[in-house]
Amino acid sequence: MTNPPEIFSERYRSDGSLRGNILEWLDARLPLTPFWRKHFSAYYVPKNFNFLYFFGSIGLVVLAIQLITGIFLLMYYKPDASLNADGLPAAFSSVEHIMRDVNWGWLIRYMHSTGASAFFFVVYMHIFRCMLYGSYRKPRELLWIIGILIFFLLMAEAFTGYVLPWGQMSFWAAQVITDLMSVLPFVGETLVSWLRGGFSVGDATLGRFFSLHVVCIPLALIFLVLLHLLALREVGSNNPDGIEIYGCADAVDARGKPLDGIPFHPYYTVKEILGIAIFLTVFFALVFFAPEGGGYLLERANFSPADPLKTPEHIETLWYFSPFYSMLRAIDQPVLGIDAKFLGALAMNSSIGILTLLPWLDRSPAKSIRYRGPIFKILLPLFALAFLTLGFLGKQPPEYLLFGLIPANRAAQSATLFYFLFFLTMPWWSKIDKCKPQRPRLK
Repeated sequence: MTNPPEIFSERYRSDGSLRGNILEWLDARLPLTPFWRKHFSAYYVPKNFNFLYFFGSIGLVVLAIQLITGIFLLMYYKPDASLNADGLPAAFSSVEHIMRDVNWGWLIRYMHSTGASAFFFVVYMHIFRCMLYGSYRKPRELLWIIGILIFFLLMAEAFTGYVLPWGQMSFWAAQVITDLMSVLPFVGETLVSWLRGGFSVGDATLGRFFSLHVVCIPLALIFLVLLHLLALREVGSNNPDGIEIYGCADAVDARGKPLDGIPFHPYYTVKEILGIAIFLTVFFALVFFAPEGGGYLLERANFSPADPLKTPEHIETLWYFSPFYSMLRAIDQPVLGIDAKFLGALAMNSSIGILTLLPWLDRSPAKSIRYRGPIFKILLPLFALAFLTLGFLGKQPPEYLLFGLIPANRAAQSATLFYFLFFLTMPWWSKIDKCKPQRPRLK
């Protein structure tokens, strides 16, 4: 014990009640009350948050849903690609067993599969809000980078989980994505063989993906989420005006409390509970009434067992991967003698990696769209439209014609080009964009 007992008695004085005595005993050994005050009741946040700020807390709720349902699924799932007596892969049969024979197994499985889509929807909205209000700008650069790393790990977690049911689309998605590793010079072929556990996707591949999905990636994901929350508490939350609540000399009162801030609890805990309740209402409506989501949440082809001898007519992916899959397919010809597959894989990975540079690419004096100039207000919606277009085209067959006129590949190439130009030209257009004068305080 580093502090004398008399300091503890002064700091954690009981009010004489049983509850007070218990709290005094706990706080002397585990500082629960100081933790609550520091991070909730005495943690001041801007008073002008809107509903877009709900998605951070909702993301934690979805993470908890995924972890809890994943543990229950783990009790019954069998990562085995060998055929059983019925001629079906054991992994596929174990999922069918969960759905048909385990009490409430269908509910747990649908909560987990729908939770994956919900997680990505929440993360995409969270990222869009950050871009809208400049939450990646100083002093939140590291917070933003950690968030992008979480997004990257989330994609890896979702893909490895997508393979585990060992359905027809799971098998061929694993075949396509692992084959992309072969484009890496010198180590590509070795990396593909190691990841697959052989020369082709099979039982060893399933075992590797299972270990990544249930152990390695979740541990890294939880660690990064904790770092993200720690960094957020250190630099504070941004707000729709992009104004720091401790930003000027007259922004605090005599006690050092921000005049433009309010305690996180009870003001925002109540609001976020409302937001979480609305989200859970929609979430369970999908779980109970539309768990397949018309093929967007669960693909119909994946209800058939994996067949290495039968290639699907159209290999597609789930909606949250489709923008990046569309970029991969968009490059179908070599450029300057560089292999098209290499360029496609490079574009797909660079589309995420370039997000980490956003704090340094944006040279605008204003953070929030409320003070940004017309160029940003035009380009950001166009950027969102390009991303949604890529997502739509990624779900369509290659021969699809957009609006009945434009080949899907040409449209995807144009949207991909705009996606990258938005970031690469940002240092120029963000500097010349005419911004409004920014107020020193919230009013």
